[in-house]
Amino acid sequence: MSSTTAEQTTAGAAASPADSAHPIHAAHTPSGTIRLGVFFQGVNSSTAWRAPGAGDQVAWESFERLITTAERGVFSAFFLGEGLRLREHQGVPLEFDVAGRPDAQTLLAALASITTDIGLVATQNTTYNDPVDLARRLQSLDLLSDGRAAWNIVTTDNAWTGENFRRGGYVDHAERYEHAEAFVDVARRIWRGEDVDHEGRHYHVRASGRLPRSRQGEPVLFQAGVSPQGRDFAARTADVIFSPFGDLERAIDFRHDIVERTLAAGRSAESVQIFPGAEFILAATDAEAEDKLRWVREQQVGPQQAIALLEQYWGRDLTDYDPDGPLPDVDPLVVESGVTRGAGFQFEKAQELTRAWREEAAQKGLSILEFARSRQGSRGSSFTGSYDSVAEQLAEYARWGAIDGLNITPWLVPGGLDDVVDELVPRLQERGVYPTEYAGTTLRENLGLPALA
Repeated sequence: MSSTTAEQTTAGAAASPADSAHPIHAAHTPSGTIRLGVFFQGVNSSTAWRAPGAGDQVAWESFERLITTAERGVFSAFFLGEGLRLREHQGVPLEFDVAGRPDAQTLLAALASITTDIGLVATQNTTYNDPVDLARRLQSLDLLSDGRAAWNIVTTDNAWTGENFRRGGYVDHAERYEHAEAFVDVARRIWRGEDVDHEGRHYHVRASGRLPRSRQGEPVLFQAGVSPQGRDFAARTADVIFSPFGDLERAIDFRHDIVERTLAAGRSAESVQIFPGAEFILAATDAEAEDKLRWVREQQVGPQQAIALLEQYWGRDLTDYDPDGPLPDVDPLVVESGVTRGAGFQFEKAQELTRAWREEAAQKGLSILEFARSRQGSRGSSFTGSYDSVAEQLAEYARWGAIDGLNITPWLVPGGLDDVVDELVPRLQERGVYPTEYAGTTLRENLGLPALA
């Protein structure tokens, strides 16, 4: 079987800018195709949980419907995050957004039993897991799913999360990828059945891998950090990067940079695939999609959420401010935003950021509520338009080879993929830039990654 017919692949590549001189990097060959994955967020305001049709964020029926819809649409992967501590606002759990994720590996093991082709990606932290234990659990998922498991490698160094593990911030920020690389090395040796005797700065391990290898050899490795250290780590280690750079210009820059780093690490230019996060707002016409976008934003962000968003960066109570009025004219009390609302909030320089936000809101005539809604959207990018116009946009991405796929965060659970699968996917297949069937039985095959030795 093939993920895209030969005729379709040829048609997709025919218009590729790579035919004469590759516009991104001479060493990289675009595939001319694009793939899709789905990220069941389970936290934050990206999911409109108050909207009509919204389901329970932790009910089995929600996960079942979303993953079976994705598999019907030949999605490459179903992606779950990891929640090591409930998000907080002013010292208490945040009640305005979705909060609380089930354990990823337990859930994916159950979902493996009702699916046959789609990949199963578990986000797991190298800071608060033990390498042998995690390696064994991931390998078990890979065996149970017959070669469809993947590990999204994340690192954490903040003491706030560490309080839940009696360790505080025991890994220095500068050392987090050094720690992670040793962790991944141990895991891989366990998967390959080796005897491991590791003595490093953070742990000592003596263990042996005793489970058989799965059909794909070992879990596919995802990575999401885009700092210079994170990019180098991905270039040396990962198969797929979950990036925040979904707009075409930044996607091209990121691809060029990753190709350079991957070649420097001694790997081929196609060794690391790139899947930015994305949100799709689709309708029959562009105008209808714009109207739908405004409605979705109203469902995602209400007045209380807008004030809470600003309080995270101002570091002070702003409840006396009118959500329909201008942004606060007072300075923040914090120098740098923290992590208690999630990684997306941390390390922002509060003074500079809030000053820039005030200027932007004033120039655009936006109230607090309107401004907060304007900041909403996927970490990577939002694709808003008619089914045909978004299909054309994605075909252009495929021709450039800027990305290999998109990891979609549905704005609605569990029905948020229905229009993507029923309307967009067929249009992408007609344009020859999307798989018409699964290429094989393993995630590695379905992503087009090289087989392991």
